Amino acid sequence: MHVTGTVPPPAPAPQETPAAPGSAPAPDTSRHARRFGLPVATALVMGNIIGGGIFLLPASVAPFGTVSLVAFGVLTVGAIALALVFGRLAARDPRTGGPYVYAREAFGDFAGFLAAWAYWITTWVSNAALAVAAVGYLDVLIPVNDHRWTACLAALVIQWLPALANFAGSRYVGAVQLVSTVLKFAPLLLVAVGGLFFFDPGNLGPFNASGGSGIGAVSAAAAILLFSYLGVESAAVSAGEVKNPRRTVGRATVIGTAGAALVYLLGTLSVFGTVAHDRLVTSTAPFSDAVNAMFGGSWGGWAVALAALVSMTGCLNGWTLLSAQTPYAAAKDGLFPAAFARRRRGVPTVGVGVTVVLASLLTVYNYTSGSAKVFEVLVLVTTFTATVPYLLATAAQIFHLVSGQGEKVDRARLVRDGVIAAVAAGFSLWLVAGAGYAAVYQGVLFLFAGVLVYAVMAARRARV
Repeated sequence: MHVTGTVPPPAPAPQETPAAPGSAPAPDTSRHARRFGLPVATALVMGNIIGGGIFLLPASVAPFGTVSLVAFGVLTVGAIALALVFGRLAARDPRTGGPYVYAREAFGDFAGFLAAWAYWITTWVSNAALAVAAVGYLDVLIPVNDHRWTACLAALVIQWLPALANFAGSRYVGAVQLVSTVLKFAPLLLVAVGGLFFFDPGNLGPFNASGGSGIGAVSAAAAILLFSYLGVESAAVSAGEVKNPRRTVGRATVIGTAGAALVYLLGTLSVFGTVAHDRLVTSTAPFSDAVNAMFGGSWGGWAVALAALVSMTGCLNGWTLLSAQTPYAAAKDGLFPAAFARRRRGVPTVGVGVTVVLASLLTVYNYTSGSAKVFEVLVLVTTFTATVPYLLATAAQIFHLVSGQGEKVDRARLVRDGVIAAVAAGFSLWLVAGAGYAAVYQGVLFLFAGVLVYAVMAARRARV
């Protein structure tokens, strides 16, 4: 839903920027743009944050014990600090684009490219992770997890169906998105609220089940949980469509992040309290297991599994388009290959094709590598890559605060903004450390591949 914003002087000419699922093509801005206020902006943030990964996250953090609830609290504080940074940056530069715009404006093309490249990696690796999570709920309805290749094939089908919807055009993407959004909140609210009435403290298990230090367990759990907070930048990326963005973006981002955190925390707590810890650790459909424990039998679990499956497929539908629009925006600026700028029926078809192929290859690799925790591996890679644009945006805020540019800094809020930026920066670095060596290793390989792409693109621009 992002469109090109108006560039305030003395900034450069308007630039194409990343757009969210269901957005109109940039050339059609005047006909399709729709400006919205605080309620819709807040809903946009919550809707993008609460994706499909939440349906598997309780089982993913269960091995750390209930200390992961502490990680949720710490993560929420860091996410809100990051939200406040985005709000201040949007107040200074209310164009669409989020981290990409902020990094490029403060540090130039290379920083902007890194932000766009890392964000693109985050989106298509997230797609692979969501497909793996969806397979866990498909297994409740149709047994597919008994054989690795069957599960892998199911994950690939789940990825390619939304891609085909994208190829059909943005109108179909929006229809799928509407249905999946309604179905997404039904099982979440059922478990988050209803599960509290069936809560049994005996199901919680040990406080720290990791076997390591408490701080280490919190960091490791938070690195996985960050996946559930991807989307905190949504209102900032949508700034060009928001009424009074200098004021609204910051408020919507903080309120939406806090609201999503409340749903997450209650949902995870309810699952912890309704499903025995030893069973939750090995669960592939924790919300289905929670509903079965609440009401008995298996009908409730089947219903939740079906709703979760539709929700995650719909989430993939939107994120597939988003992952294609990010390189589309960079291609329009000359930072990505020109092929990514091609559109058909409102969809960057080359970006969709490349994205789904890369996500499919990554899915096959992780299934064939023998990893028993494919979802967690993919999530940790996105944790590392997501911190790159977040850290660059935070660095842009610190740059403006320290450089003494009076016209870009609210002097009355200088100290508070400085503290918030420092917390957001520390939070981002902490998450990199918590992601672990394997995730950082794979993530760095992705980033270094991007450096080579930038070198080629910069050389081609220099020859023109």
